[in-house]
Amino acid sequence: MAKSILICDDAAFMRMMIKDILTKNGYNIAGEAENGLKAVDKYQETKPDLVMMDITMPEMDGIQALKKIKAVDPSANIIMCSAMGQQAMVIESIQSGAKDFIVKPFQADRVLEAVKKAVG
Repeated sequence: MAKSILICDDAAFMRMMIKDILTKNGYNIAGEAENGLKAVDKYQETKPDLVMMDITMPEMDGIQALKKIKAVDPSANIIMCSAMGQQAMVIESIQSGAKDFIVKPFQADRVLEAVKKAVG
């Protein structure tokens, strides 16, 4: 069965790009969220195999959302996405339990490599 992935990014075009890469490669999209609060709710609703989480989002950032999801489900698989120059946040997200991180702008092969590494 195809793995389901929740996409969390405040930019609609980024969600669309990720969704496009993943669906073309046989993954199911469990849902989308445009901020950290919605990401946490959607995670509990859909129980996806993986979450692709942007770091910088309104209402609740990706690192706070990562911590909340990990508190609810310690086995959650989460890959963080960040723009260049967010090294401290990337380190914090890995320490908080993220499986990997991808730098924007996305390279399709890098996205797929991270997803395969996280959920097979």
